[in-house]
Amino acid sequence: MKKLLLVLGMITCILGLTACGSKAEEPAAEQLVSEDDAIAYADNELNGIIAIVQQGMEAQYAGDAVYSAAFESWKSAQEDMGNYQAIIDHEVEITEDMITVNVTVDGSVRDAKVEFVLEKDDATQQYAPTSISTNVIYSFGELMWKALLNTIIGMGTVFIVLILISAIISAFVLIPKIQAAFSKKNKQPEEVKKEAVDNTIAQIIESEEELSDDLELVAVIAAAIAASEGAASTDGFVVRSIRRANTNKWRNA
Repeated sequence: MKKLLLVLGMITCILGLTACGSKAEEPAAEQLVSEDDAIAYADNELNGIIAIVQQGMEAQYAGDAVYSAAFESWKSAQEDMGNYQAIIDHEVEITEDMITVNVTVDGSVRDAKVEFVLEKDDATQQYAPTSISTNVIYSFGELMWKALLNTIIGMGTVFIVLILISAIISAFVLIPKIQAAFSKKNKQPEEVKKEAVDNTIAQIIESEEELSDDLELVAVIAAAIAASEGAASTDGFVVRSIRRANTNKWRNA
């Protein structure tokens, strides 16, 4: 009985060790890409990007969005990074569905990190690049200076907008005055026309009064002439005009 229990215990231990060994080997079997392979791939791609940018051949890859963005990112980073010198470091992170490689490069002015992101295609079980970007490494002082500049620009923009808003609000007081000035200018021609009409009407009324006075004077003169001639009526003559006599002659006489 003791021998039987000992045999069963040994079998159980052997099976347990076998299971543990198989479980330990599974992740290694699933990892299709090693860190060395990822580093070699990133270095090769980076050298290709640098060569294409230097030769000005980016237009040939205009149909590839990932590499077009990679070329633009590298050219933009060169303004602060300077000329490319060498590769100085690598950081690799490998998961089941993604590989991330950060390649640190030495620039004549500043260092930079080129990040390669590769995702696994479920259909082909192969990794393909989905993002390639270059980020310049700034010092702490440079980062603080940029943050200060961004703060100043943001606050300055806010103050400018507030000043413009206050100026617009203060200008509302002038709007009624401007409207009154324009309405006054628009009414002046009408007032001139009205004044001209009033003057014309007054002249017409005055001329009619003068005409009525002349007619009365003509009737009186005609009656006086008829009386001096002994005529019964004024039908025999017509008064055509009346002129003012020179009274100075009568005075001299």
